[in-house]
Amino acid sequence: MEQPATQQENLPNRIFLIRHARPEVDNNGLFDAEAARQYITAYDTAKVEQFVLQHEVIPYQEIDKVYCSTLIRSQLTAKAIFGDNVHLRIDNSFREFERRIFSLPLVRLPIKLWLLSARILWFLGLNSKGIETFREARKRARSCARTLAADAVQNKTSVLVAHGLLNNFILRELRKMGWKTTYYEGHKFLSVTVLQY
Repeated sequence: MEQPATQQENLPNRIFLIRHARPEVDNNGLFDAEAARQYITAYDTAKVEQFVLQHEVIPYQEIDKVYCSTLIRSQLTAKAIFGDNVHLRIDNSFREFERRIFSLPLVRLPIKLWLLSARILWFLGLNSKGIETFREARKRARSCARTLAADAVQNKTSVLVAHGLLNNFILRELRKMGWKTTYYEGHKFLSVTVLQY
């Protein structure tokens, strides 16, 4: 039942940040640098595992538009959660922070170690050749936060289905803008964070 306009106006503005589902990509075994690069390509083009997300904090009936990234895992997750009729606002600004595997000949490591090392060096400004720098990525997250905040103020509710690290930095920026976290599940796949103002 639709609420009267006056009641709607009294509701808080809300933003939902949702991380995508687990991609269908094999991460077992040891990887050399080239195999680690191929893993990233596979991860960025992979479909997601099937899932059911019936979450008590998500107002499914109110949501007809969802922001998501140009990466397929974000779009597939949004459709699986909100149905085929939801309008996806696909925007490259909401893509995950980029990662670059550095050259380390003759070394084979678990993929998690490759990704962690690459990310730490990127944070330090030592591994961003040919990709977005950490400073540029933070600036992008700030812009994403402003987009979601403006949408939530106009429409009462804004939803983003995107990526772990990006969502985390958007969350930080929203908090700086005065948004309060009312629900938080961390960074795992399909985690949900809710903010209100």
